[in-house]
Amino acid sequence: MLRFLFFLALIVFTIPASASYILIPMDAESQKEHLKAYGITYWTLERQQKVKWLLNYRGGSFLLPDSEETRKECQIRGVSFEILSNAMTDQILTEISSPSQNMEAVVLEKAPRIAVYSPKGNQPWDDAVTMVLTYAEIPYDIVYDEEVLDEQLLLYDWLHLHHEDFTGQYGKFYRAYRAAPWYIENKKNAEALAAKLGYAKVSEAKRDVSLKIRNYVIGGGFMFAMCSATDSYDIALAAEGIDICEPMFDGDPSEPGYQSKIDYSKTFAFKDFILERSPMVYEFSSIDMTRRRKVIKETDYFSLMDYSAKWDPIPCMLVQNHTALVKGFMGQTTSFAREEVKANVLVMGENKSNGEARYIHGIKGKGFFTFYGGHDPEDYQHRVGDAKTELALHPNSPGYRLILNNVLFPAAKKKKQKT
Repeated sequence: MLRFLFFLALIVFTIPASASYILIPMDAESQKEHLKAYGITYWTLERQQKVKWLLNYRGGSFLLPDSEETRKECQIRGVSFEILSNAMTDQILTEISSPSQNMEAVVLEKAPRIAVYSPKGNQPWDDAVTMVLTYAEIPYDIVYDEEVLDEQLLLYDWLHLHHEDFTGQYGKFYRAYRAAPWYIENKKNAEALAAKLGYAKVSEAKRDVSLKIRNYVIGGGFMFAMCSATDSYDIALAAEGIDICEPMFDGDPSEPGYQSKIDYSKTFAFKDFILERSPMVYEFSSIDMTRRRKVIKETDYFSLMDYSAKWDPIPCMLVQNHTALVKGFMGQTTSFAREEVKANVLVMGENKSNGEARYIHGIKGKGFFTFYGGHDPEDYQHRVGDAKTELALHPNSPGYRLILNNVLFPAAKKKKQKT
């Protein structure tokens, strides 16, 4: 009997050691740290190990090679995980591969090199993406106009555009903040940088930066933008060679009749928009729905679209979540007028009753772009000077998960999308 108990104990204690995979579940019930789970996945890719992203399986779970080091890293970061035997893994993958299941196992091959376009003086909490990358412990580099114009984007797989104004109008903050020390200082710094780069105007420098970013995407890059970087970027492309800035922004009048000269064919995502001419209005154009929204905070949600994991893996990756309903949040650019989104652009998240798109994706040349409306998924109405969001209080944020889906997207093994 003692010998039998000894061998039984030996079997029990050696089962975990012989396991081949670690499952990081991403459903609502099982995962304590959704955001840090992406960091574990990135950390695994950095060690040149492949990961399977199990689309639509338990909220978009991750399947990692088992190792004692990986288990310890999950424990240190507080990420929930399950140890699987070969038989259990095969069973899950067989279920996922069944034609009757809207699931797919996508191979992630390489940790993407990440760049964040942001002024050097900004802190990580000034922007939702830098904040969640920091929280998830995913490394990134800061780039700005000098690096972009110097073709340094070629060093990166994924680029995030900080909540920037690419039109040269300093965020349209003129009416409320033109006498504020930070506004005066930012304007002064922007003009000095433009002059250093050989430009007479900030708008001209931003125009060329926008074109370099466009070329980066066309050449195969992945670009992600939030808040005012979304519509102001497209406006800058459409207004190439046209002066749309009033004197308080660039020292001379705007070009007469500039609205009629806007070229919508140059944009990534938007069409038929009307520019806001007045410098006293905190708005760039009719693209943004902020001032026209008729939604109260308590009922402000948007829904994620459902895609075929086997036939449309790209948008399916980008909407992976533990819920299909995401809390809304505001920004300088909160959401996009549905009728001004181009027909070839996917609306992956929307408030249909309000006619607004919140989360959109498209292809440009060999590359991809995603635009996400709003400033901070866990700060409903972030204002200048507000305290930073503590992501430790929101480790399971569905809104922040959408950002991290985009971060991992370039790691996926390239597979021709079926249409």
